[in-house]
Amino acid sequence: MLFQLPSAASHRFLVRAASALCLWAAVAATSVSVAADGPQTVTVDITRFAFTPKDITVAPGTRIVWTNRDETPHTVTSNDRSFASKGLDTGDTYEHTFTSDGDFSYLCTVHPFMTGVVHVRKP
Repeated sequence: MLFQLPSAASHRFLVRAASALCLWAAVAATSVSVAADGPQTVTVDITRFAFTPKDITVAPGTRIVWTNRDETPHTVTSNDRSFASKGLDTGDTYEHTFTSDGDFSYLCTVHPFMTGVVHVRKP
């Protein structure tokens, strides 16, 4: 026999394991905190018309690099315009170093439903 169907118990286990993995991935993609051991670089992907992670907490001095992985141009622009990228084509990056504490909301000006937040906190 080349292929054997899993038993009902095995099938339930596989479904539960896959569900748990999907839940973990969704939580991990939503929020990230970064500990401070000196200046760090953190990456944020722009993919499927979303910033991933959408919400991130970093220490002052952290550099964030956004990379557009979509086939569509996007921007990274803070709501208060304290930082703003040019239009990013596929594979383009934009970086900004956060030096002061605060909450920095940003969006894609081309697709304003795409939003994110950088929380900068002293460790």
